[in-house]
Amino acid sequence: MKDLPKVFHNKIDKKINNNSSVFYSNNKEAEKITDNKTVQQKINEIFSSPNYVYKANVDITLKDKKITKRIIGRNKDYIITMDNTLIPINDIIDIKSQKK
Repeated sequence: MKDLPKVFHNKIDKKINNNSSVFYSNNKEAEKITDNKTVQQKINEIFSSPNYVYKANVDITLKDKKITKRIIGRNKDYIITMDNTLIPINDIIDIKSQKK
């Protein structure tokens, strides 16, 4: 076999810092709602979406807790869930549809 030529490598004599800075926070209370839509508009979007047939999985942020429910209907003041729970719309701070 033939002798292959030597590979040139440059001597590194300085500190290399080419990593990007990363910030991670596990503070779940720091989530800010940046949507300009009202809760009523978000509920209307969920029920009028082409993916909604009878049931929709949603994440609901209430005044005191965050829950995940399957909603099946609504009336003027309440959202009706699959387990026959009535959630007052006035207590809802934010509602998001879950992605499949």
